[in-house]
Parts: sequence; structure tokens; C-alpha cells
Amino acid sequence: MVGGLLPAGTTLPPLPHLLAVLLATGGVVAALRRRRPAVTGRRVLALAPWMALGSAAHVLYVVDALPPLIAPLAGSPTVYLTVGSLAGAAWLAADAARPERVGGTLATTGAALLVPVVAAAVGAGLSPVGARWSAVALGLTVPIAGGAWLGLTRFRPEVAVTGGVGALAVFGHALDGVSTAVGTTQLGFGERTPVSRILLEIGGLPSLPVIGDGWLFLLVKLAVASAVVWLFAAYVRETPGEGYLLLGFVAAMGLGPAAHNLLLFSVAA
Repeated sequence: MVGGLLPAGTTLPPLPHLLAVLLATGGVVAALRRRRPAVTGRRVLALAPWMALGSAAHVLYVVDALPPLIAPLAGSPTVYLTVGSLAGAAWLAADAARPERVGGTLATTGAALLVPVVAAAVGAGLSPVGARWSAVALGLTVPIAGGAWLGLTRFRPEVAVTGGVGALAVFGHALDGVSTAVGTTQLGFGERTPVSRILLEIGGLPSLPVIGDGWLFLLVKLAVASAVVWLFAAYVRETPGEGYLLLGFVAAMGLGPAAHNLLLFSVAA
């Protein structure tokens, strides 16, 4: 029964790789707990390239474009621990070297790692049709996410305290919803997560241009993300460090799968 609740493709790496990534993750977590670097909205926003990095690395894993020695580290869900430990190590190093520039350093190093990974995926083979629909999905998401954020902050003004991290959470989940709908409607991709697949396979719904029946999935994603951001507003106001960090995790749960969709469509459609 538990297996039926997990996304398709969920695997564990060979034992040596699993032990290595668990030890690395545990070591980084322990070091972060000892140093306790300051957590701000700007620093959490700087993790956005790292959120996309894990997804891009997993695309390389899916298309079998990684060397056998490191490929198991990019499987799902291992890739989250792999990239998370790297991001944590980068945060520690930046905080030790120049604490006043942690945000910029984190964003720069994440982007510097993301660019070659994306380039490697595209270099393995670009699908013009997939790339076009990925661009369409991104273009549609900007006004949809912007409208959702504007409506949320006007209906619940207290949400504004979450700032860019709250906006990133709404944008990430909107992009995941739009890209998933476009992928299933226009490119024939399937959804790996059982609950999401149920929403996408509900019959008898009116179809919209581009996203087809996937508008219900998008609507649910936007509603849930908006509700979570609203609920986190008080947490961010009272305990900013923990609030921003947890809200960043919520943003990653949307932006990561969305980035995976866009890159996978571009190389595998």
C-alpha cells in the first residue's frame, strides 16, 4: 500500500552511495546546527538555483547521461539529499568567509552549478517541440502566478510579510501546475505522483486551450500553495528564521518539480 502512495520511479541507490550521501547530509546538518547561520528571506531566495539544480541533475539521470559512478546520487529521492548537502556546505562556507554576502554567494554558486548541468542535458539532445511547449508553460505561468499573488495579498494583506519567499512559493507551484497540465495535454507525458494523477484523470471536465483538463490540477495547486503561504505568514512574523526556512521548503516542493518538467520536456518530448 505504501508503494502506491509514492511517485513512480522512486528508488534507493546502492548501499555505498546511500551511506555516503547519508553521512554527508548528517555531517552538514550537524555543522549547520553548531554554527546556526542567520536565516533571512534573502538567503532563502538565494537557494532558488539549488532547487532547480536537483531537478536538472535528475533529468540527466532519467535520460541516462550521467557517469555510472555518480548516477545513483541523482536518482529520486536521493538527489534531494545530494543537492541539499551541497547547498548546506556552500552556505556554511559562505557564512564563514563573508557573512554579509551569503545571499549573493549562495545564488552565484548555485547558478554556476546549474548552468553546466542544464547545458549537459540539452547537449544530450534537444526537442524543439518540447522546448517550445516549455516556453509556453513558463510564459503562461508569469501572469497566472502574478495574479494569484496579487489577489492573495489583497485578500489577506498579512501575507505580504512573507515577501519574496512567499511569492516564490506561489510561483513555483503555479509553474508546476501549468507545466504538468501542458505536458499531459500537449506532449503525452504522465504524472508520477498518485494524488496528482487522480486530479489529472478526472473525466467530464470542460477543456481549456493549452492546458486541457489540467486546469483543475492547476487550480488545486494554486489554492493549496496560497493557503499554506497565508498560514505561514504569522510564523514568519513571529519566528522569521524558522518561518522563512520552512516556507522555502514549500517553495522547493513546487519549483523543483516544475524545473524538472520544463527541462525534461525540452530534451525528451
